[in-house]
Amino acid sequence: MEQKRIKIKDLLLSKEFGSEVNVKGWVRTKRGNKQINFVALNDGSTIQNLQIVVDVPNFNEDLLKKITTGAAISIDGEIMESQGSGQSVELKATHIDVLGVADPDKYPLQPKKHSLEFLREKAHLRFRTNTFSAVFRIRHAMAYAVHEFFNKKGFYYMHTPLITGSDAEGAGEMFRVSTLDPKNPPLNEDGSINYKEDFFGKETNLTVSGQLEGELGAMALGEIYTFGPTFRAENSNTTRHLAEFWMIEPEMAFYDITDNMDLAEEFLKYMIKYALDNCMDDLKFLSQRLQEEEKGKKAEDRSMELIEKLKFVLENDFVRLTYTEAIEILRNSKPNKKKKFQYLINEWGADLQSEHERYLVEKKFEKPVILIDYPKDIKAFYMKQNEDGKTVAAMDILFPGIGEIIGGSQREEDLDKLLTRMKEMNVPADEMDWYLDTRRFGSATHSGFGLGFERMMLFVTGMGNIRDVIPFPRAPKNAEF
Repeated sequence: MEQKRIKIKDLLLSKEFGSEVNVKGWVRTKRGNKQINFVALNDGSTIQNLQIVVDVPNFNEDLLKKITTGAAISIDGEIMESQGSGQSVELKATHIDVLGVADPDKYPLQPKKHSLEFLREKAHLRFRTNTFSAVFRIRHAMAYAVHEFFNKKGFYYMHTPLITGSDAEGAGEMFRVSTLDPKNPPLNEDGSINYKEDFFGKETNLTVSGQLEGELGAMALGEIYTFGPTFRAENSNTTRHLAEFWMIEPEMAFYDITDNMDLAEEFLKYMIKYALDNCMDDLKFLSQRLQEEEKGKKAEDRSMELIEKLKFVLENDFVRLTYTEAIEILRNSKPNKKKKFQYLINEWGADLQSEHERYLVEKKFEKPVILIDYPKDIKAFYMKQNEDGKTVAAMDILFPGIGEIIGGSQREEDLDKLLTRMKEMNVPADEMDWYLDTRRFGSATHSGFGLGFERMMLFVTGMGNIRDVIPFPRAPKNAEF
């Protein structure tokens, strides 16, 4: 009778020594001699490999030759108590089928250390390495935690459109969506493209945010969240930017800026706790990897140990301060006075850079920081204007090693103030009439924020490049696979 397959994750917890099972997976390594072989097998269910013990004389020589790194195999065998250290269980093979061979002369992931740059070129295979299998198991857990958190709090998950006619951020760095012939588009009399003949009858783009549509949902359903891909055509070839990335954007009716900060802090801590409770094997592996990588660095230049860092954020209240207070701290800081900052802080109104954000978090407070009340001139049109006439009720949450991880605000609910601000910032009110209706009919205090999912993934995994925490990165000059 054919044995029922068991996942390696479950088998490693089994104490049913002597029972027969079937496992399937990919070979990580094979070693041994003419009498006995040891095969390390992994099926993706855990970072741990299962050791398969193969008595060589009992098996066909040609079959054993096909068991090479990368090959997919199926094994029937007997669960044994392990003689070696590391794990308590191994499998003594009684029958082996090779499901798919991997020619060792051609298979690129041989058992040796590969650079992350090399693995990015092999993004279609990198899931098979320990590092990336750990990262993407954690990514799944973090996505699940997002839904669990909001569901427990009574939020509704809302799918906002990927194709939009509006630019939520006013940044203009959007990807165009069109079915017009690029070589011969229909033209208006003045030579401009006639988008009335396009598929949607107007100029459309890939969305930079689900926020504006999310606000419409919140002003009827109370509390909603979106979680989906967003797109920026920003030509930034850095370790922190992607052209396609995932955003979590809750919008809440009847929340002011303080409620917004409280929710954001609770949300980040929930996700971190979920990772610590459910991903410890993978986190331990990634922590070791990071420590190995930083061995040559001076003590002060090394990152905080990964698990310690996650616990540190969990156990500390975030520091809350105004932009004005932050500017004073930065202006009087050593790196500013000694001109060590790339962007020196001289006056109120400066747009804070990553180096400033990280100074506040890592050097000044040594805790995550929530900055509020930014100058209105450096923030988006929809943010609530404070009574001072100069600032808006915006908030950014800053994390060690990352800088800004969440950006949000109380939204401007006053129609006249919003219209005035849109005029000042050249946001066409006629195209946004649908959005303004929420201020015309039953307007109320409301707030929201956006969390860049990949930035959160960088923090939780300790990876240094945002292209290594999304399965198939999209960046300038890079749309492979």
